[in-house]
Amino acid sequence: MPMPAFAEPASDLERKVAVLSRRATYREPTSRVETIETHMSWVFLTGRYAYKLKKPVRRAFLDFSTLEARRRDCEAELALNRRLAPDVYLAVVPLTLQPSGELALAGAGPPIEWLVKMNRLPRNRMLDAAIARGGVRDSEIAAVADVLAAFYRRLAPVPFAPDEYRDRLARDVEACRAELRAPAHALPGALFEDTADALLAFVARERATLDARLTAGRIVEGHGDLRPEHVCLLERPVVIDCLEFNRDFRVLDVADELAFLALECARLGAPDTGEKIVAACAARLGDRVPPPLHRFYFAYRALVRAKIAAWHAQDVPAAEIGKWRARTHEYLALGAHAIQPGP
Repeated sequence: MPMPAFAEPASDLERKVAVLSRRATYREPTSRVETIETHMSWVFLTGRYAYKLKKPVRRAFLDFSTLEARRRDCEAELALNRRLAPDVYLAVVPLTLQPSGELALAGAGPPIEWLVKMNRLPRNRMLDAAIARGGVRDSEIAAVADVLAAFYRRLAPVPFAPDEYRDRLARDVEACRAELRAPAHALPGALFEDTADALLAFVARERATLDARLTAGRIVEGHGDLRPEHVCLLERPVVIDCLEFNRDFRVLDVADELAFLALECARLGAPDTGEKIVAACAARLGDRVPPPLHRFYFAYRALVRAKIAAWHAQDVPAAEIGKWRARTHEYLALGAHAIQPGP
């Protein structure tokens, strides 16, 4: 995947980041401002709040290249995430240009940037942190399942022609395989070719199984990025960081989204936690997911995540390349085991 195309001078972004990294920029008292850079954004953490600034980047699957596009995406992020975290996502706030030429957060001048303002969540209460400590209580699993099942029950089915849905799955598998074959990744075909073949064979063989998901209304506009680091185990759990920038990535089978969460729990060394959440959600939804379909979606998501990890290995600092290459191999191993279980 090529590096993101920047649609405004890097100096403009650097100035915004510098201003937002200062304590004096914020009206609320804070002892420090922690900055976190991701591939698509900068996040600024004060004592109480988090502010997300989207980078002015353009890629095949998103376009943040204009101020208006970033404003629209901030509004979409606010609305979509309020479905599962209504008390976390607070507002879209402008970064303004003052008559003095200085930048101010929510000042009186014209907006030159937009940010999503959120309440901070306790890091030690995130699901991945709980897994790292050695386990998640059954009561917490039940609470997460209650929230997710209620969310999925509220969603209207997204209509798909059966051939269209199956073709989309097959295209995604082929796209992942094509990317993993790229010489830049230096990945042996033995790591992913058999998995891709098995996934495509499932799509061709299990037409009735996949079509039944459409008939049952299980294809919805879900969260799109359901990972343990996005689940906070409050008394009533909240789920953050919905994938807002591309609706196609959010339209998926409920069983697919839950298999994705199971995959990520397994990668963190807690397969039982993920599978318990999947089973609890299915029970609450009255959704009888055939085990082969669950394994298919688990392996399918593993292949997609391996592709993304391989991309990241190409555009991160040298110190992080090894981490992303190792993660690529982890996902491929998990996918191969799911779709081709051995002894």
